[in-house]
Amino acid sequence: MKNTAYMAKNTAGNTSTNVATGNGAGRTARETGLNTGAVNAGDGASTAAATATAAPVTPSGYRTNAAVKRGKTGGAKRNDRIGLAATYIALTLLSVLWLLPIVYLLYTAFRVQPDTGIINKLFPENLRLGWGNFRRLFEETAFLLWLRNTLIVATCSCLLTTLFILMVSYALSRLRFRLRKTIMNVLLVLGMFPGFMSMIAIYFILKAMGLTNSLFALILVYSGSAGLSYYICKGFFDTIPRAMEEAAFLDGAGQIAIFFKITLPLAKPIIVYTVLTSFIAPWCDFIFVNTIINDSRRYTLSLGLFKLINEEKSGFNNNFTVFCAGASVVGAIIVTLFMSMQRYYVEGVTGGAVKG
Repeated sequence: MKNTAYMAKNTAGNTSTNVATGNGAGRTARETGLNTGAVNAGDGASTAAATATAAPVTPSGYRTNAAVKRGKTGGAKRNDRIGLAATYIALTLLSVLWLLPIVYLLYTAFRVQPDTGIINKLFPENLRLGWGNFRRLFEETAFLLWLRNTLIVATCSCLLTTLFILMVSYALSRLRFRLRKTIMNVLLVLGMFPGFMSMIAIYFILKAMGLTNSLFALILVYSGSAGLSYYICKGFFDTIPRAMEEAAFLDGAGQIAIFFKITLPLAKPIIVYTVLTSFIAPWCDFIFVNTIINDSRRYTLSLGLFKLINEEKSGFNNNFTVFCAGASVVGAIIVTLFMSMQRYYVEGVTGGAVKG
């Protein structure tokens, strides 16, 4: 009986404990539920606010943004059109300024009446165009003699100058020797000084040697300093691969044979560039010719045309149209030569400017 009573007592105690525990757990669950509901309610409010803030843009908003973008794009295009128009206007004005002297030269060369040098009106009443000035140029002046002398000097100087420049450029590009960079720098600095600075010294040297009043003296003057213009040609030689030259060297070819048989055929653009620049310089030069040459039989085109309008007091007015006809012939020869070789000229300049 005692045991039964004791077991019933323990069972009742455990039951009350479980009930108390259950009641505590229930209170804890209820508190936790309340807290969780509050937190969830707060998160829901925040989410609702964020959703309300980041609401999708209405169609009217899209239209507003598109209008702004179109306005910006239209403004940029309008600025581009204004800049392009200003560029064309500036280029047109520059082209007019550049072409106006050429047009006036040709107009005066073909102007037969009035035949005076200076006219007060651009288009006078008795204006007449024709070939009379060119006829006077070839019949009444020594223009053909001047042209022959100029061709002799320009051709010989061109050949020697081209050969010197190519040889110096090839040596500085391919060979390695002591003081190479020093020589290159010295030549580059000397080439920056204009040639007429040494004009007086050259005249006295030629006079001491008895070479004044000769075309040979002009050829020496024009081709003597050719090596100073090596840098463009050297830059082109630097772009030619060494592998072909090394292969020819292994086959037994010497340096001279490699230069003339392998390198020069590959350097056609720079050769054309060098030929053109070497030919134009003596063709158009006046300063050295006027200093060295006093014999009328040795006049070149520049000196002969200058003397044509300055020999007598009335020479300018009487021979100005003839002078313009001669200048037109001289310019036409150079333009024809340049235009026929323009493609190689551009290739030579751009190829030589790659590295040097």
